[in-house]
Amino acid sequence: MITVHLKYEIDPDRIADFEEYGRRWVGLVDRFGGTHHGYFLPSEGDSDIAYALFSFPSLAAYEQYRTDSTRDPECQEAFALARRTGCIRRYERRFLRPLQ
Repeated sequence: MITVHLKYEIDPDRIADFEEYGRRWVGLVDRFGGTHHGYFLPSEGDSDIAYALFSFPSLAAYEQYRTDSTRDPECQEAFALARRTGCIRRYERRFLRPLQ
């Protein structure tokens, strides 16, 4: 299994847009065979950092999801939402594995 950890720098004035973006991706990742563990939004502390975690059975399954998402209309709509609103300033992606 591979877990993807995303750290987002978001626009704190666009949190509602980012929440909509996140809601869309939870369902999309699940539809493509992954398990979404959720989005985690600012509460106390930094107002412009959010996180997401989701897993796929393997790196190959994740790569297939990445390829398939480039052709999926709902995924493209989610990407467009982020671009249009500017809710995401930048992000970092890390790949983690569970301790076995």
